[in-house]
Amino acid sequence: MSSTEIREPKYRAVADHLTRLLEELGEGAAIPTERELARHFAVSRVTVRQAVQELLVAGRLRRHGRGTVVAGPKIVQQLVLGSYTEGLHEQGRQPGRRLVHADRLPASAELAAELGIAEADEVIVLERVLLADGHPVGLEDTRLPLVRFPRLLAEFDPATSLYTYVRSTGVELETATERIETVLAAPREAMLLETNPGAPMLLLNRVSRDVAGRPIERVRSLFRGDRFSFVTTLRRG
Repeated sequence: MSSTEIREPKYRAVADHLTRLLEELGEGAAIPTERELARHFAVSRVTVRQAVQELLVAGRLRRHGRGTVVAGPKIVQQLVLGSYTEGLHEQGRQPGRRLVHADRLPASAELAAELGIAEADEVIVLERVLLADGHPVGLEDTRLPLVRFPRLLAEFDPATSLYTYVRSTGVELETATERIETVLAAPREAMLLETNPGAPMLLLNRVSRDVAGRPIERVRSLFRGDRFSFVTTLRRG
């Protein structure tokens, strides 16, 4: 079969029509019911459901209560060594954080190697939900060597920028190695981020270093794929 003979799935055509409808409705407006859309486009409700799911994943729609509404534009974050707070402020959005967990734990062999410490040395664990305009968009798990930040748990306000606190201790971030993957939300992650289990996520793993090249933190950040995207500038060589 030639490529010209491969037909576009019916739900994709419905999704295209729906996209034009969303532009007319505007952000926050509720879309018609499955039954109404199926009647309007003369397709089955299964086809409508597939089209709506595609637009949910793409971030054009979002669930609201028992209905579905037109979503606002995605948050576009620069891939730079800066704070989440700074990135959202630049877009005119209100950043926030909600503490899930804060503790001291012994480092595993893998984490110790990443942070340049001995296995079983204590690390600080901070797990926080990242908010944008009051809505959960990310889940951040940060681990730092206790020896470098011995008063962090007593002094740091988890609702504020961690990088601002780190700089206040005299430590300057200089470089970071970051890996980005796509994953599906586990049930606990979905609950914290108010989305569905199995929803597409962007997973960032980062190790940040100071001006002397010493590791400062290991961060695992999980962002809702329907609410977040990342951009960077590439240069030759």
